[in-house]
Amino acid sequence: MPSHRKRHDPIRFNIPGRYLLLIVTLVSIALITITYRTNLFTGPLNTVANYLIVPFQNGVSDVGGWFVTRHEMLETMEELRARNKELTSQNQDLRTENTNLQQEKYELSELRELFALDNQYSEYEKTGARVIAKDAGNWYHSFVIDKGTNDGLAVNMNVLAGSGLVGCITSIGPDWARVETIIDDGVNVTAMILSNNEDLTVSGNLEHYDEGRIDYSRLQDPDDLIKEGDKVVTSNISDKYLPGILIGYIATIEKDPNNLTKSGELIPAVDFSHLNTVLVVRKLKQEVP
Repeated sequence: MPSHRKRHDPIRFNIPGRYLLLIVTLVSIALITITYRTNLFTGPLNTVANYLIVPFQNGVSDVGGWFVTRHEMLETMEELRARNKELTSQNQDLRTENTNLQQEKYELSELRELFALDNQYSEYEKTGARVIAKDAGNWYHSFVIDKGTNDGLAVNMNVLAGSGLVGCITSIGPDWARVETIIDDGVNVTAMILSNNEDLTVSGNLEHYDEGRIDYSRLQDPDDLIKEGDKVVTSNISDKYLPGILIGYIATIEKDPNNLTKSGELIPAVDFSHLNTVLVVRKLKQEVP
């Protein structure tokens, strides 16, 4: 019969990791104590110690140093996260504050502009009003303000903003009023050149206002005295606009086919793309029977 060798399974020692670490630590402490308090490792044993114990000590020291460094890194990362969170919150607060300051700056600039306009036409009693709605389109050619008959306003009262004339009230309620501006199609204003009182007619044209200009016509200037940049104001003979209110500045001058009159474009004194607050003149133009 074939012989069978009896196999023996190898003996395995299962030592928990925490006990193994404790044993290694105790051995390290013991070797360190022996090294510094005795001369056991002098002479030949010193060579053995250099090859066996010292590298072991260095390894233990490196492992300990790694744990310390790792702990410091984790603490630093936590501090950086907290600081980053704090800075993010501060940044958001600063953005909000900056937005508020820009809004306040814009409103302050607008109020200063209205104050200057109020002083410019100090002979007229005026009241401020806010724009609360506008018709569709890019420009404020027709809009609604937040004051009406309860505030003493009436139809045909003139409305100012920027540096001059916006338009006039066309319909009204107790606490609202609709304003039709001078750039709206079909609106005509009897005006005059401030320098020589020559009459002309300013006509609204939304298509031309895409270029920031409105039309004028029926200007008599036989001696070619009118120049680009001349001021155009409301005329004394206007039916519903008070006299002397700035409308704009002459931009172009062209002779009409009849060779008697001139026409062209002018640049309005008001920015009709941004209107938030206006002044309403409480006085009506005197009607002639």
